[in-house]
Amino acid sequence: MAAHTRESYAQEHEMTQSTTAPSATTRRSRVIKALGAITLTVALIACCASLALASSGDRQQEYISCVNKCDSESCQTESKGELEQQLDLSLRLTKWTCIDNCRYLCMHSITENAIQQNQPVHQYHGKWPFHRFLGMQEPASVFFSLLNGYMHVLAWPRLKRAIPENYYMRPLYLGYAIIGINTWLWSAVYHCRDWPSTEKLDYFSAGTAIMYGLFYTVIRVTRMVNTRSQLVWGFVCLVPLLLHIYYLTFVTFDYGYNMAATATIGGIHNLWWLGWSIMNWKERPYAWEPSVSAVLITSAMCLEILDFAPLWGILDAHSLWHAATIPLVPIWYRFLLKDTEWEARNMKGVLRITHRD
Repeated sequence: MAAHTRESYAQEHEMTQSTTAPSATTRRSRVIKALGAITLTVALIACCASLALASSGDRQQEYISCVNKCDSESCQTESKGELEQQLDLSLRLTKWTCIDNCRYLCMHSITENAIQQNQPVHQYHGKWPFHRFLGMQEPASVFFSLLNGYMHVLAWPRLKRAIPENYYMRPLYLGYAIIGINTWLWSAVYHCRDWPSTEKLDYFSAGTAIMYGLFYTVIRVTRMVNTRSQLVWGFVCLVPLLLHIYYLTFVTFDYGYNMAATATIGGIHNLWWLGWSIMNWKERPYAWEPSVSAVLITSAMCLEILDFAPLWGILDAHSLWHAATIPLVPIWYRFLLKDTEWEARNMKGVLRITHRD
């Protein structure tokens, strides 16, 4: 049988680090100071972005009267089964009800009049007035979410094929691909039909993915090969994630808080890779790549702050954000594979295998 001697590697790693302790400590202290400043900035930006959200359309008397009239004339005159049969097959498959359809028709009727009269376009029930397609409320976001997930699907066989089985990050990178697929799947479901259940699954999956990114990043940057240390660090990440989910589920679903929390964790994740790039730029020719990826991801997230009415009733800032992240997924996986190849070639993070009779 084969067993990994993690302890012997950890001892050698500690001895190597001890020879460069002063410089490493200085760099680490600088990273921590930058971390505090940028984390605060990210949180403030996220809070300001959350204040930009509004939903004034469904409070208009014109909209309320239109929906009530449609409801009384169309939804309360026939049996439920007959009403369902009147809807298109795509609407029935995506669980649209008669009152849902009334809200959709009234929303677009008022929006079209507003555009013709050069009046501002309003949000309704927290959403911009999108044109649905095959029952999907936000077809562009659905399409882009599925493409993001597909990038993770394509990465899975590449990771399995290229990462050595005795490299300590292999299971964590494979786990990252699985979590990425799950995250974008629920994003597509949520944008297809916005219900409280699909909204929570989307938000909680995204929060899990962001926390997992920080989890494996710290393990990679610190080269935490010891399984026990990884479990302890995993517990440290899991507890705030569960508290976050509990608060949003049982206390209040606070959009501003959720955005600030996820943006802060994402910012800390980016800072770890920025620090890694600074400490390795002389030794590794590809060390600049994670910092560039972090800048590109942050730039893509800024689209969320714009929050403009959808172009042609299809493309809004949120859908464009999802579109912008599609090419960034394979770029990030390419960096991970480059880093893995360099680590394996230089016998760093590769666990030694001993054979027992």
